[in-house]
Parts: sequence; C-alpha cells; structure tokens
Amino acid sequence: MSKPKQLLAIDQGTTGTTVLILSREGVTLGRANTELPQHFPKPGWVSHDPREIWASVEASVRGALKAAGLHGEDVAAIGMTNQRETTLVWDRATRKPIDLAIVWQCRRTASVCDELKKDAGTVARVREKTGLVIDAYFSATKIAWLLDHVHGARARAEKGELAFGTVDCFLLSQLTSGAVHATDVTNASRTLLMDLARGEWDAELCATFRVPESLLPTIVGNAEIVGRTAGVRFLPDGLPIAGMAGDQQAALFGQACFARGDAKCTYGTGAFALMNIGDRPILSEHGLVATPAWSLGGETTYALEGSAFIAGAAVQWLRDGLGILKTAKDVEALARRVPSSDGVVFVPALAGLGAPHWDSDARGTITGLTRGTTAAHLARATLEGIAFQVRDLLLAMAQDAKQPLRRLRVDGGAAANDLLMQFQADVAEVSVERPADVESTGRGAAMLAGIGVGMFSLGDVARMSPVGARFEPRMGASERAAHLDRWTAALASARAKRAP
Repeated sequence: MSKPKQLLAIDQGTTGTTVLILSREGVTLGRANTELPQHFPKPGWVSHDPREIWASVEASVRGALKAAGLHGEDVAAIGMTNQRETTLVWDRATRKPIDLAIVWQCRRTASVCDELKKDAGTVARVREKTGLVIDAYFSATKIAWLLDHVHGARARAEKGELAFGTVDCFLLSQLTSGAVHATDVTNASRTLLMDLARGEWDAELCATFRVPESLLPTIVGNAEIVGRTAGVRFLPDGLPIAGMAGDQQAALFGQACFARGDAKCTYGTGAFALMNIGDRPILSEHGLVATPAWSLGGETTYALEGSAFIAGAAVQWLRDGLGILKTAKDVEALARRVPSSDGVVFVPALAGLGAPHWDSDARGTITGLTRGTTAAHLARATLEGIAFQVRDLLLAMAQDAKQPLRRLRVDGGAAANDLLMQFQADVAEVSVERPADVESTGRGAAMLAGIGVGMFSLGDVARMSPVGARFEPRMGASERAAHLDRWTAALASARAKRAP
C-alpha cells in the first residue's frame, strides 16, 4: 500500500528560505532553513543575488524532504510564499536575471518617489486605484530603476524580451522551466501597478511609473493549480504548484483569520500587521494600505496592512553591529537581566519608518541614556521599540475599521520571545495569541496548496491552527501612559528633519 502524499511549502524570505513538509493533518513532518546573504552595494541599498535565492530553495527542499524521510514523489502539491515587493527582471528566453534583485527594504528609488509625490493628483490617483502610498518600498519604481540603469534593458523590455516578477513569479518560472509567467493577486497588489478593485494591471499606472506592460505576468488566484514542475533537478516533473501568496497574506491565512476583524502580526525582519476587513477594500485614513488578503474561487477577501520595516533586524543589529549578542535568541535572556529599560527608548528606524508614519528620512534613535545604561537596558529597549511600532499599527487599524481589536494572533521568529509578547499585550491593550507552530507563513502556503488540489477546506485549516500560548494585558494605566509618552517623544526625535 502506497503511503499518502504530503504538502511541500516553500517560504522564501528576506534572510533565508524555509521549506516545510506538512501532512494532510497539518503536522510538520520535516523542516529545513538555508540562510540567504543580503548585499548592500551602497548606503540604503539592499540587493539579493537571484542565483543565491534559487540555491537556497534547492538546499531547503532537499533538507526538508530528508528530515521528513520522504522523496519528491511523495509530494501531493507545492505551496509558495515569499518576501513581497522584491523585484527581479530576467531574460524570457534564458531565464537569466539582468541584475541583482532589488529588495523591498532598498531605498534607492526614494528620490523618484519624492518627485512623484509633488503632484497631488498623482498621489490621489495612485492611492485610489492601488490602496497603497507612493513609496520606494513597493515594486514599480524598482522596475523602472532596473530598466534605466542596466544597459539596453528598457529597449529590450519594449520588445518583449524581458520579464518582471516578484520572488513568487521568479520561482514559478524556475520550477516550470519558464513555461509559466504568473504572479498571484496578493503579490501583484504590492507593485503599485494593479487596480485593487478589479484585480488587474492598470495601463495608466504603468505609464505613471514608466513600466512597459509587456514585462508583466498573468495575475492568478491563491489556491489553484498554476503550473507543474518541469526540468528541476531536485524535484520530479509534474508536481502541481497549487498555492501562492505573499508572506504576510499567507501568514494571515495560516493563522485562520477568516472573520472580519481578525488580525495577525508577523515578527520577522520587519513587523507586519494585517486585519481581515471582508469583501470590500477600505482606503485607510491613518497611513495604512489596503491589500487583497486572498482570492479563492474568484472571490476576494481584503485586508488593511501596516508594516514596520525593522523588527527582528533591530536584534540582528545588536548582534552584528554592536556585538552585544552572540545569537539573536540571546536577546530575551539579556533583556531579563533588568526589570525595565530604565527610561531608555529605542526607535528602530534603521531603514526609515513605514506605516502609519511613512517617513523615509527618519533615523534610528536612542533616548534616555545615562551612565548607568547597560547592554541589558538596550536589549530591553529594542524589544519594546518593536512592540511600540506594532502598537501604532494596531491603533491605526482599529480607527480605520471603526472597531476595537479584540485579539492579535502572532507568528514569526520573534513571536517566540515571551518578554516581547507580554509587552506587546501590555502597550496595545490586547490579548495576544501565539499558535503552537509560529511558522504560520509556510503553513499558510501549504494550506492554500491543499485547498488548490481539493485536499481540504477552510474549516479544516481553522481546526489545524490551535492556540499555543496567550498573553493578557496586565500593565497598569499610569505605567502604560508613561511608556507611551516616552515613545512619542523619542519618535518625534527620530522624525526630526536633519540638515543635508
């Protein structure tokens, strides 16, 4: 009797690629992670080598199958999720990228965005059509930069010789040997080129951002067979690729946030909060963006999203930049050496500020230092700074949705930090729920693939997403107010305009 086939999820992130093998019951059978180098050609620039992305996928797929004691033939379907906005352009014939990928964190096109934002009509039109703000975070200006700075690229694009894609699209092309050039609606929505209401590319937006429509992939749903593996040396031919979603939408799905008002925050390199707002988009009045949560069977669910560019990356800075940690996991133990930050506040605006502030000129700021400040105080202030940023996002969501947030589901590597989660519950005044498995991003991709091949339903996904730990607010009102006052003052300092 043949053994049942399982699900394979590829979670291609900013700092590494994780692959999960999940059973039909949602149990993780195997896992592997491969680190991905980031390249910093100039201050404020962040790049990835597409060859290193693909190599990390291969290594993690092989490792996860080995850990599960399985082979490629044992896979029923593949789900993919990815760092969003990161931009690649490649030759359609050879699938060779024309340059390094421009990562979502990269600020090289900030000045282009600043010029576009001088036209109030353009700002309003982009906002109304896309649900987004004009910012270097999103893909459109990154595409134009590649076409303008790689010799001959714009002319080749006009001839239809080149293809653009976010990481999901690039991996799909690689997995199908170039047979499929498609992206899912959640990734497409992060480009500044898709009409949010129609779920289609918009010619006027393409003209605004100087992106030839010939570059763009087909937009597909999140749980359907979009291609099959072909010519991949580490997987057999014919495996269905049946689930695709940007990492934050995949995490929302993996956390079973299926009801209007359900919210989650993923604590990874950055912190990303999303709230399910139902079947109609809401244009935020508080600096958030509107985005598709997922599209299933032609029906789209929408979300409000807020992104803090730096979360876990701030802990990495403590480790790599200051050398006060041996590993990122050491931050909680170091922070627990002191009962409080002793008034030290860290605004981790190391790559500017995202929602709800959208200030690319903001700079990382530490206030409240004294002669008695130690590494432990700084470690604690770093965790608190992450929580303060997320609190600002959650407050904006509640205001836009016109309903209080009852609970917050959390995932990502830093969600395993009990000190951070308790402080998050305290300053946001919300119950924080952490699942038994904090890798909701990869799980969400696997669940979408399972639905895509008819393996299970939304109800099955909800049953396979149990709560592992809950953190309730316990901080007094006066203490919370004092914390927030210090945060507000430090935030103002981080946003102060500096002389050139």
